[in-house]
Amino acid sequence: MPSVRSSLACLAAWSLLPAAGVSAPAQRTVVFLGDSLTAGYGLAPEQAFPSLVQQRIRAAGLPWRVVNAGVSGDTSAGARARLEFVLRQHPDLVFLCIGSNDGLRGLPVAELEGNLRAILERARAAGVRVVLSGAMLPENYGKDYRAAFQAVYPRLAKEFHAGFQPFLLEGVAMVPALNQDDGIHPNAAGARLVAEHVWNVLAPELARFKAR
Repeated sequence: MPSVRSSLACLAAWSLLPAAGVSAPAQRTVVFLGDSLTAGYGLAPEQAFPSLVQQRIRAAGLPWRVVNAGVSGDTSAGARARLEFVLRQHPDLVFLCIGSNDGLRGLPVAELEGNLRAILERARAAGVRVVLSGAMLPENYGKDYRAAFQAVYPRLAKEFHAGFQPFLLEGVAMVPALNQDDGIHPNAAGARLVAEHVWNVLAPELARFKAR
């Protein structure tokens, strides 16, 4: 898995370009900050869920562009290290979906919480709205570790008054027909379902800006 340093090196690869198929300028920007699930590992760029969300936005006639800032293998520490570069895009909203790799590697829960907290604090200081998407772990990671890990997300969302999606892979995780051969990353059908769930959370958030 890439380290924080190698995650930074990946900046040249994704370069904070808009999701596939996006060319027209927009009034506002939403950045999806995450790992391989966001990057669309194993999928064509237009099949990644942020690109599918951009299609929803375009169909709704909303003046938003989507930026896919997913880096495969990234952890919460990597996302924290990349945040300043992300903020140079002057996003209005950041959809934060990071931490799965922290859990899969068994990293300390305190480190996950510290990194997520730092991201939320920095975004708030920059005047950027955040939607936080939670992560879950397989049962073989132990009851206590899983409970502590999964409790971080709703606790921080409540503390920072962030938008919240309990689980990015709701209805997709552990469903063979919706995942690639590795059993971890969604296939094209799975990504479409992820995009649908994300859109249900994101649409009201975009409406908040329209109401201002």
